[in-house]
Amino acid sequence: MTTPRTNGWTRRQALQSLALASAAGVVPKGFAEQGAQRRIGVALVGLGGYSRDLLAPALQLTRHCRLAGIVTGSPGKIPEWQGKYDIPDGNVYSYDDFHRIADNPDIDAVYIVTPNHLHKPQTLTAANAGKHVWCEKPMAMDAAEGEAMVKACRDNRVQLTIGYRMQHEPNTRRFMAMAEERPFGRIIKLRADAGWFGFRDGPSDAWRTKPEFGGGAMYDMGVYCVNAVRYASGLDPVAIRAWDETARRDIFPDVDETMRFLLEFPGDIVAECTTSFGRNLNTLQVDCERGWYVMSPFQGYEGNAGRASDGTVFEPQLGKTPRMQAEQMDQDALAILNNTAPRVPGEDGVADMRVLDAAFESARNNGTRIEIP
Repeated sequence: MTTPRTNGWTRRQALQSLALASAAGVVPKGFAEQGAQRRIGVALVGLGGYSRDLLAPALQLTRHCRLAGIVTGSPGKIPEWQGKYDIPDGNVYSYDDFHRIADNPDIDAVYIVTPNHLHKPQTLTAANAGKHVWCEKPMAMDAAEGEAMVKACRDNRVQLTIGYRMQHEPNTRRFMAMAEERPFGRIIKLRADAGWFGFRDGPSDAWRTKPEFGGGAMYDMGVYCVNAVRYASGLDPVAIRAWDETARRDIFPDVDETMRFLLEFPGDIVAECTTSFGRNLNTLQVDCERGWYVMSPFQGYEGNAGRASDGTVFEPQLGKTPRMQAEQMDQDALAILNNTAPRVPGEDGVADMRVLDAAFESARNNGTRIEIP
């Protein structure tokens, strides 16, 4: 477990240092010096709604990367993508021949945007092919899978970053800095709630209701809460109690529709969190000795705004969707170009998976307190 920061060395600095050490030697000689003159060629793995509606359009707005290829299990989608984005035949892959990407110098990184159970095998394929990996959250089905992904990328000297877009958003980064600065004194309590009532009739992607695919609210939206209270405190939790409060078992018979959980942090800090497919929830609040600050929405595609008890206002910063995704991918591309640690290394995703593993164990045992390794 992570202990409170000492001597000014924060948990995030430690993660980034580890990721940088893992990536040492990744960039070919002369690559970094090209800087902004070179753009990272990105292949999207999985052509569902997030890739179609957000990532592909966002790549058209980026300065440091470009859409270079696609990987899909749905051949019928290929003509539309090739026609719209001028993708050559040689940069189109199926899941079965994805490994051939090793022979394609036009593609530097892959962005994995598939159901959760595919994240590990596809990351290992990409890493073994010598490609950098950007993987959507949650990074894996459990912490053991996440650790295997980190190891594969480290062994192949490629970067692994997790698609926590919020950590690239300016107001969120201000909250992360405040965890270090403590402008209102010691943090006492945090609250993070993330949910969407749009799944009132069940998710349009059927895999989100299947446990073997990584379905359920905790995997899909609960990771926003976990990641948020970690970056807003600068600490890792040491224990959790969780309760599955699913109300509609006719729609969600095998996965959680709603999960409530209580996290314990070093220094007697606590975090209360709720995630749900049946409620609209989108708030992050930090209560301190001498005040508070809050962001709501805190994990929207746009319009993330907040305020503090001293009158400070956090106005939205990035503009309309998909500016956030463009910022995220530009920053991840710069990490590759400059051979520096990504903002959200794979180790950060593993830390979240440890919390999720403990949450599921606690929920199966009616809220039993589970220590987080």
